[in-house]
Amino acid sequence: MVSVSPWLLVSMGMATGLVGSLLGLGGGVFLVPLLPLAIGAPIRVAIAASLISVIATASASATVNLNRGLVNMRLGLALEVATSVGGLLGGITSSLLTHRQLFLGFGLTLCAMGIVMAARAGRRNVIADTSLDPGWLGGRLDEAGRTYVYRVKRLPLAMFASLIAGAISGLLGVGGGIIKVPVLSSFCGIPIRVAASTSTFMIGVTAAASAFIYFGRGQVDLPMTAAIAIGTLPGSLLGTHLSDRVHARSLKVIMAFVLVLVALRMLMETQ
Repeated sequence: MVSVSPWLLVSMGMATGLVGSLLGLGGGVFLVPLLPLAIGAPIRVAIAASLISVIATASASATVNLNRGLVNMRLGLALEVATSVGGLLGGITSSLLTHRQLFLGFGLTLCAMGIVMAARAGRRNVIADTSLDPGWLGGRLDEAGRTYVYRVKRLPLAMFASLIAGAISGLLGVGGGIIKVPVLSSFCGIPIRVAASTSTFMIGVTAAASAFIYFGRGQVDLPMTAAIAIGTLPGSLLGTHLSDRVHARSLKVIMAFVLVLVALRMLMETQ
């Protein structure tokens, strides 16, 4: 078990929950590298703690985003089938990989998604003509006092990305948002706020699908995980409320910067 101040763990949970819910990535994208690098937690213990904090993030943010109409329920439920299957596969596969392979896979995945977000940061996925039919999986978005329509494109790509996102979640404990949000926003016609909110809604189920595997292996440090989850809840709520005040393009730029920065730090650990 990791011995460290519980207040430090609560603070880490609050900070990662805030940024994770703001960007729809889940706090795991920061916790997984932060816990081993900052307090020396074993990588698999960090992944297990991250998965449980991701469940807390999703629980705290989902209700707020649902009330705002930012969660696309039909799309989320359709993608969750593929994501949950991927989550189970990732959780099972994690025991077969070495410490270095986990760090390398995490870093390369983040770097690729950061580059995708940066390259397509200026793209908008809304249609001003509200008379258009959004289709079965599309929807409407109220933004800055105006209503827009968006349509889902390349559904097979979205399903495949969700399968990979689930595997990444179970393997690395990051909730899968690092794959889903960039792909849905950049290639599938989903506005960034809807992609982030729908991803946050989904990641709780995804994380739950693989968290029990780590628990069964005895890799859950209960005191550490509880302290982090306590901080994650208020941090996630604050991040959800702040998201409305940040411009959509700024969200994409922030996300790209954060993903690449964390990726480079993780890749340094493989040297």
